[in-house]
Amino acid sequence: MRRKLVVGNWKMNGSLAANASLMAGIVAGLDGSGADCGVCVPAPFLAQAQSLLAGSPVSWGAQDVSAQVSGAYTGEVSAAMLADFASRYVIVGHSERRAYHAESSELVAKKAIAALDAGLTPIVCVGETLAEREAGNTFAVVQQQLGAVLAVVGERMGNLVVAYEPVWAIGTGKTATPAMAQEVHARLRAQLAEKNAIAAAGVQLLYGGSMKPDNAVELMAQPDIDGGLIGGAALKAADFLAIIAAGK
Repeated sequence: MRRKLVVGNWKMNGSLAANASLMAGIVAGLDGSGADCGVCVPAPFLAQAQSLLAGSPVSWGAQDVSAQVSGAYTGEVSAAMLADFASRYVIVGHSERRAYHAESSELVAKKAIAALDAGLTPIVCVGETLAEREAGNTFAVVQQQLGAVLAVVGERMGNLVVAYEPVWAIGTGKTATPAMAQEVHARLRAQLAEKNAIAAAGVQLLYGGSMKPDNAVELMAQPDIDGGLIGGAALKAADFLAIIAAGK
């Protein structure tokens, strides 16, 4: 039985004061009965997350990582640096990175390898745009994106978390119906199983398109939806806690 997992993606939000209040609220509100949980914070706040969350049930991590180990790559942050702050997770291939920074699936795969090499768990994001969905290309798009990663991770496939995030449902208030989301998750599970059926059964597949307290229970009740990658709702302790509780 796969554990449910809820991870907050703060995106480019936060301040030392706001973060302290948010993390304190999350830790105080956990009762141990919901999903496993974590927060992926902007890199400058990793030290604060480590300080405030160490010893709590809340894991932490980053929103991106360099494909390079070290060197003359101004502005990049390596996986080893993230590991220095005891990060557990790192998001790779988020749709905003693909769209705004022209990240290819091949680059995302290299970032996943860098994360794995440093002992981090990459949360590999896949998802289609509205135009791609309307053209009937949803499965082709997400399977190509995931396939690029699976082609290089080999036996470490079981160390991945995969997040399906329909681009048209991120921050728009639109959400894939539970049936629509489950259909894509089932395809992704089958794709994983083609590589390694035993490992595929244990990989957590998260839904990342406007999951909120009022739809989290129904989404996470689907057989292949193992939790959520949460954006806006992760910035409010009460909302984030309600989504975590939905993963009982």
